[in-house]
Amino acid sequence: MASIMGSGAYQYEFVEGWGKLPDGWLYGEVAAVGVDSKDNVYVFNRGAHPMIVFDREGNFLRSWGEGIFHRAHGIHVGPDDTLYCTDDGDHTVRLFTTMGKLRLEIGVPEKPAGYMSGQPFNRCTHTALSPEGDIYVSDGYGNSCVHKYSPDGKRLFTWGGPGTGPGEFNIVHNIVTDDAGYVYVADRENHRVQVFDGKGRYEGQWGNMHRPCGLCMTKGKDPVCFIGELGPAMRVNMEMPNIGPRISIVSQKGELISRIGDRANATNLSKFIAPHGVAIDSRGDIYLGEVSRTNLTGIGQPPPPGTDPPCFSKLRKVAGTGGGAGAIRF
Repeated sequence: MASIMGSGAYQYEFVEGWGKLPDGWLYGEVAAVGVDSKDNVYVFNRGAHPMIVFDREGNFLRSWGEGIFHRAHGIHVGPDDTLYCTDDGDHTVRLFTTMGKLRLEIGVPEKPAGYMSGQPFNRCTHTALSPEGDIYVSDGYGNSCVHKYSPDGKRLFTWGGPGTGPGEFNIVHNIVTDDAGYVYVADRENHRVQVFDGKGRYEGQWGNMHRPCGLCMTKGKDPVCFIGELGPAMRVNMEMPNIGPRISIVSQKGELISRIGDRANATNLSKFIAPHGVAIDSRGDIYLGEVSRTNLTGIGQPPPPGTDPPCFSKLRKVAGTGGGAGAIRF
């Protein structure tokens, strides 16, 4: 019998073997996942085939991006199915069609802005869209700010800086918006999500999380946010329960609704290794990308060459638990 994870209206089970890769292909690791209006799934990975596309049943459709991306990091699917792909390896945001045709490039490939300069980009991480179609870019590892662009790629303004105070960031790692125009930023190493209005004004923050990496916000009047938490990175707290790695589901106010995959005690291992990118389809199923290779190598347990550690999974929403696409638009 499948193991059920989560609680209340948000309960899930692993779909074993979902996603049929061509023979000999590897993900390397999966940085981000996106789902389009047809429930096709875009797996943005760090292997030889950066964008791998499946249908909802896990059948391989195509790949693209070979020779383009340096280091996959973030993907956002726009309302017209435009794919906003963030490459922190060459400091760019690129917009593609679902078939991989380039529509727009923001940033200068391989030419980063100065470290902590506040100028775009130095290892940018993710994108989100305002209700009007403006583009937010979280930036990132070599900066501590958010940039806002017009739909045609003209920079409008920037906010943020390094630190721990309101509106400051310590690795601004992911970004989403809601239908009201509020902006939610994963401030990873400050262990929080900060909330801003569309002009970059600080509105508040969510706590009760450990190293938030991936964000996915549902649509509608009362959205919920799925947060992939990377969990501990230091050997001294690697075995500590109740700090991840996990997926947390919270309300628009940051109130905890459910958690999936957490280590409950010293012997009950987490179901995950390193959650990094989260996406939801029209039925409420979860797709999770993990940077497992990076995490395992960092703790001295590198995967054998020519193998994939667990780094991509689908979690099917258990029927009858509510909170799915019938109640909320994804």
